[in-house]
Amino acid sequence: MLLQDFYTVHRLTKLEGQKYIADITLNRYHAIFKGHFPDQPVTPGVCMMQIVKELSEGLLNRELFMYKSSNVKFMALINPEVNPDLRLEIDISGTEESDYKVKNVTYFEDTVALKLSCTFRVK
Repeated sequence: MLLQDFYTVHRLTKLEGQKYIADITLNRYHAIFKGHFPDQPVTPGVCMMQIVKELSEGLLNRELFMYKSSNVKFMALINPEVNPDLRLEIDISGTEESDYKVKNVTYFEDTVALKLSCTFRVK
């Protein structure tokens, strides 16, 4: 985990194929929120992308790096004091030889916060 104690995975559910749902909780007391932004914390988009990367690494049991992203849409601000519980839908395709394509939709409650499509290569 790049940011220690930034989030906790409560449940990781495998659906059909390479589709998963991860239920996580952000640590609203993490130091990153003191600077982003004081008195009105917002989860940095790059941190959300890092969470998707880390979850994908765990699911594939491979160390990855993001090769490219073709679709990144931040749809709603994630305030860890108001909505610390997130649900990430992760759909992985590909192989180590052909790269891994990952599609993600992240929600808090029924609100879509992030849509992400990216390609990872094995380090």
